[in-house]
Amino acid sequence: MKIKAMHGTRLAVSLGLVLGLSQAATAADTITLRVADSFPTGHYIPDALTKPFMEEVERKTNNAVKFEYYPGQQLGKAKDMLSLTLSGVADIAYIAPSFVSDKMPLAAVAELPGNFTTSCEGTNAYWKLAQEGGILDEKEFKPLGIHVLFTLVLPPYQVFLGHGELKDIASLQGMKIRTSGGAKDIAARKLGAVSIQMATPEVHEALSRGTIDGMLFPYSSIISYDLQNMVKYSTVGENFGSFIVNYAISEKRWKALSPEIQKAMTEVGNAMTAKACEVSQERESSDMKKIEAAGDKLVTLSDADKKTVHELMGTVGAEWAQELDKRGKAGTEVLNAYKEALK
Repeated sequence: MKIKAMHGTRLAVSLGLVLGLSQAATAADTITLRVADSFPTGHYIPDALTKPFMEEVERKTNNAVKFEYYPGQQLGKAKDMLSLTLSGVADIAYIAPSFVSDKMPLAAVAELPGNFTTSCEGTNAYWKLAQEGGILDEKEFKPLGIHVLFTLVLPPYQVFLGHGELKDIASLQGMKIRTSGGAKDIAARKLGAVSIQMATPEVHEALSRGTIDGMLFPYSSIISYDLQNMVKYSTVGENFGSFIVNYAISEKRWKALSPEIQKAMTEVGNAMTAKACEVSQERESSDMKKIEAAGDKLVTLSDADKKTVHELMGTVGAEWAQELDKRGKAGTEVLNAYKEALK
């Protein structure tokens, strides 16, 4: 596995070289695959999920498969990862349903608030739907032309504020809250907040400039995006939705791989999916303590506010499904399948 670093104007030249040369294997029996994502260096998800996947596939295939890794949006923005994968600029990429909600609305089902309490609960249920033969694979991924290799559903999102004060749920009225769109956009609006949709790498600058007052985020990503000294208040123990990390390969590229390589990548993908959610849960707990030590005030809502939040968030799933049903999508069917998988 090679991790690529490219900066500034070198990107266009280097990308051209990548496209021209990476197909030429270093040995006749070696396949080189380009992996792209938007995570910054040091983020726990690549360290716990992406890099181990590549290393284990290389080992399991006796280096018949090698990887070139392009982190930090080197091959393109987070919102462009789907098109980069389908066009072949990247062979495998991090494709978040929230960032391409017009193309993958059903795939965001695990982002609905209130359905689970831990990352592994959400991940295990979602993986039943997303892997080959699952309802999301049949209804959305295959028609789009992608094959999901491994996934992670993050711990339930909390409200974080960098501006203003969080005394109770009414404090969020009129606040500009960053969401990643989809179900969390609905959730923010139900809380009386103004939903500002943006990709995760843009949050730091937006919060520092006051473009947003806060965001829906998991504790496990605050430090990775260097936000720990900017957040002043955050909720504890709520579920305002989640976020889905899918790494996928195009169906065309997948079918070009040998059955042996497909088998190895499937086995490793299953193992990494199971492992990564455990790491995510551990990070959630340890990072919460670090963020509190940095000055964040952890806010436990009153029983009355908890009841209000539960009632508001409980309506998001049905609204989400109904909107998709009206568009001819299987919103209710997918939501029911996800709830069943959670049991």
